[in-house]
Amino acid sequence: MGVLNSFFSKKKSQDEIKLIRFIIQSFGYRPTNLSFFQKALSHKSIAGKNEVEESNERLEFLGDAILDAVIAEYLYEKYPGDDEGYLTKLKSKIVNRKTLSEIGEKMGIRNHLNYSTARTINLPSIEGNAFEALMGALYLDGGYKQVKNSLRNHVLRKFVDVNKLLEEEIDFKSRLIIWCQKKRLPLEFIVISEKKHQGVNNYSIEVRINKTVYGTGAGGNKKEAEQNASKETFNIMGEID
Repeated sequence: MGVLNSFFSKKKSQDEIKLIRFIIQSFGYRPTNLSFFQKALSHKSIAGKNEVEESNERLEFLGDAILDAVIAEYLYEKYPGDDEGYLTKLKSKIVNRKTLSEIGEKMGIRNHLNYSTARTINLPSIEGNAFEALMGALYLDGGYKQVKNSLRNHVLRKFVDVNKLLEEEIDFKSRLIIWCQKKRLPLEFIVISEKKHQGVNNYSIEVRINKTVYGTGAGGNKKEAEQNASKETFNIMGEID
């Protein structure tokens, strides 16, 4: 508490103190150069003639790249057995516009945004953009390790249900992989038959979880058969309707 009081003891406006508290509460980080964060929360609607220098768009560009790298590293470590395509799909669930806007809304970024009320503004959208800009500000002020720490230990824990998010709108096979990883259960997709009749392929695949057979599925290719087997597995386990 003494350190915090010391930090606030310098002559700062009420708005600056409010912003500092917001950064500490949201990111677990005490800012050194507050101007980075003030700019990150400045929408182009309030910028003057030199809009490029005065708005948060450049910081948003930087934050987008940093966020992408940190989340990619997080998923690379969290899902060591999955390929690039699958990890890309998972990353897109976390860093898409909808999710970032929801994070911004939960954080209450709008309470700190500087924007013109004279223009029609899509607040959820600019909150998501401002969140990326804040990532850029955090990177410039504290470095990559600080962004990584803030995202993993504060943002993802406080404002995002990662497991729920990754399970939403993902194909059955991907959902099953995530479910088994959460439960720390080995998962196998076993081809039990492969036939070709009049030029048409037909595969049958069974799902084995911890060496126990669950669902089976058929399809014109392995991917389709795996999807059907995964869907049947969820039905058997009662994990989906």
